[in-house]
Amino acid sequence: MADAPQIPDEAEVRARWGAFAWTPENAEKAKAVIARYPAGRQRSAVMPLLDLAQRQVGAETNTQGWLPVPVIEYVAAQLDMPFIRAYEVATFYTMYNLAPVGRYHVQVCGTTPCLLRGSDDVMAACKNRGMTKGKTTPDGLFTLTEVECLGVCTNAPMVQINDDNFEDLDYDSMTRILDELAAGKQPKPGTQNPGRHTSDPEGGPTTLVEMVKANHDYRKEWGA
Repeated sequence: MADAPQIPDEAEVRARWGAFAWTPENAEKAKAVIARYPAGRQRSAVMPLLDLAQRQVGAETNTQGWLPVPVIEYVAAQLDMPFIRAYEVATFYTMYNLAPVGRYHVQVCGTTPCLLRGSDDVMAACKNRGMTKGKTTPDGLFTLTEVECLGVCTNAPMVQINDDNFEDLDYDSMTRILDELAAGKQPKPGTQNPGRHTSDPEGGPTTLVEMVKANHDYRKEWGA
């Protein structure tokens, strides 16, 4: 795909990441993760270990992180599993990045609920910040990806940026979030609608209010 992030040359990747090893702190974390599984089932730890490895790469590169092939090989070897099995996991789940990304990986949901609620405006805010789908901005800050449903349809449109969801977006709120990130600030995750709490109905509860009132009336009538 033309908008897919480009994996660097293999020789370059192996020169940079061929000697990958856990930091002392992450080695302890990996040991603790593996210990959660019964003897002979250590391969079940592949997902959390791949995530841990991606985060270590991110810490070393000041990005969200990605999984170079030598890093996947390292995890597979620790779990005594064929590389291709670990690679299958890394390529199946979109939580793993198979190519370098920026400090902030901006994943814009373009599925129908978000599209109907204005995801085009969210995408426009990203593009007006100099982003192009599948690419990282020259300053290394942002990588833009259009993704499928992220599971927050009631608060559409939304984006996921690294580990945080930002919901109930429009052009202005998305622009503000990107500006704050670029300035080194941490914008408030979750709904960006000031009159809304999490995924409550806009305007406040309706059915629950009636249920509470009915229960109150019943108790009053019967002296409960």
